Amino acid sequence: MTYNNIKPGLFGQKHSSRDYTQEDSWGKNQFNSSFPASLVAYMGSRDVKPVYICANENNEIVHKHIDASKLLGVDPLSDDAYYDFEAGYYPYEQYYTASKKEKIDLVMINRSTKLAVSGLEVKLTTLPDNTTKDLEEENYGSEIVVRSPTILFLACSICACYDNLRGKTKLHTLLNTIGEEIKDWGEIRMVLPHYDKIKEAILQVSKDLYKKQVPLIIQPIWKTDKKLKHFEDNCLDVFVWSNLSVIQMCLRDTNPKDDISRNQRTIIWLYKMLWDFTQYGRFNYTDIVNALAYKYKTDKAFAISGNLTSPMMKCIELTKPRITKFEIKNIILGGGQNFLKPERRFDAFLVSHPELFQE
Repeated sequence: MTYNNIKPGLFGQKHSSRDYTQEDSWGKNQFNSSFPASLVAYMGSRDVKPVYICANENNEIVHKHIDASKLLGVDPLSDDAYYDFEAGYYPYEQYYTASKKEKIDLVMINRSTKLAVSGLEVKLTTLPDNTTKDLEEENYGSEIVVRSPTILFLACSICACYDNLRGKTKLHTLLNTIGEEIKDWGEIRMVLPHYDKIKEAILQVSKDLYKKQVPLIIQPIWKTDKKLKHFEDNCLDVFVWSNLSVIQMCLRDTNPKDDISRNQRTIIWLYKMLWDFTQYGRFNYTDIVNALAYKYKTDKAFAISGNLTSPMMKCIELTKPRITKFEIKNIILGGGQNFLKPERRFDAFLVSHPELFQE
């Protein structure tokens, strides 16, 4: 199948673990990470830099901009760039044991050096979500669902900054002695009284690392009208969350009294992973997540709604995304949209708006 003599594909992905001439590379799980990767590459080709959500030395959210090449660790349009989806990120695998090694959404490999240069989670989100659709545009927000492995990668990104004897000693000091005081980490009643100290210790680690934070989550947004039926003309942009800003994301919930929320559990997971790293040089991811389930399922860490992400994301790019719906045909190439099935909302929007792909 060809479309104007161009094979189905996605912008910039000369070398990829997915073959876009095959229909099964356009399923919902694949498209939700492969399209954002090409959106980043397309923005890079136009010198449009994603919004980089970071934490400063006071654990406050600040916005910067990050170049596509710096974000991905390699020029996304170069012949060196290899897009490896749902792959193991071996630079982090030394820091944990597990029943199976977890895969991250996107690993960028430099084909010249054969090195994995970045490992990133990808969250394709709609704007607004149900909690913000009735608000003014500047108060729109997107729901973000964070997988449990994302917290593993967050912990590993921190371990990488303390990966020597001196570093482990410093991290141990920052974590205080809470890890020694809790006798049974699987019991909420044993852990909850220490939660405030656990949170403060994690915030101290964040302060220590603010100059070394790294990208962790790529979050493209696609904006609809208030009726959630049509794309806005300016509909696409990309936000990037650093590892430290993800910690701040965890803290943006209302904590129940005498109980534990998913967000609190996430902070406890992170603390326990880091604590065990200072003790043993690595941590057992599977054991920590399963033993510290605290009545919740462990398939996801937590979800945060748009009314909570909005204050952290608020900027001109959120109100007026920089990539228009008319540019989507520059990203999805060769009639690739014909392989899409309306299984999720973004796919459905594209399928129901064929005029976007008319020349």
